[in-house]
Amino acid sequence: MPLYVYSITAKDHPCRLDGISGVGSEPSPLRTVTTGPLCAVVSDIAEEIRPKRRDLTAHQQVQERLMADGVILPLQFGYTAPDDLAVSQALESNGENYLAALERLDGCAEYHVRASQADEAPLLEQILQDVPEANDLNDRIRGGDRDPALPLALGEMVAREVQVRHETLAAGLTEALVPLSREYLAHPASGNDFLNLSLLVPDENKEALRTTESNLAREIGSGIDLRFSGPLPPYSFVQ
Repeated sequence: MPLYVYSITAKDHPCRLDGISGVGSEPSPLRTVTTGPLCAVVSDIAEEIRPKRRDLTAHQQVQERLMADGVILPLQFGYTAPDDLAVSQALESNGENYLAALERLDGCAEYHVRASQADEAPLLEQILQDVPEANDLNDRIRGGDRDPALPLALGEMVAREVQVRHETLAAGLTEALVPLSREYLAHPASGNDFLNLSLLVPDENKEALRTTESNLAREIGSGIDLRFSGPLPPYSFVQ
């Protein structure tokens, strides 16, 4: 019977799965498939699992319950296997890699850091103060100069300056945070964000991370929306 696979962990992990449900419209009981020193947390499925809110929540709840009791290799949402034998074969054939990954991730959690420009007005005002060419163009436009090239030139100049300042700020934030992590990944920023960073943070650095978060938020001011989330299962660092 097809299985939904949530996580891989060591066979001595407590795997306390009571009281939580798995994915699917009629969730099957959560159980484990054990091979050698490893086990996979799975549930039987009788349907295609799509990323609906209920199933995404169920997937995450399983990961968080397991993570509370020990190191895990959380699989991304939607991972399935045809049967128990396929899971056992995967555990056996990739056992050394899984064990090495568990050792690497032990005692750590993932944290996400994102940053965006919450209020553009102060930044644009600062750019006009700092860049004489931009200020001159702005004065000409406000003074009634109808040259159609002026707004385009000003817009391009300001956009370049915003990008440079965001890149500089993102580099500074990364430099401040990375020393608290065991590993990190800088993801492409999307939407309004100019920073999208994943940190693998040892448990002993959690408080230092929170302190650094508060200090950075105070230093950069209210114009920047700095968002931390975690501790999370280390999805980004499962190789």
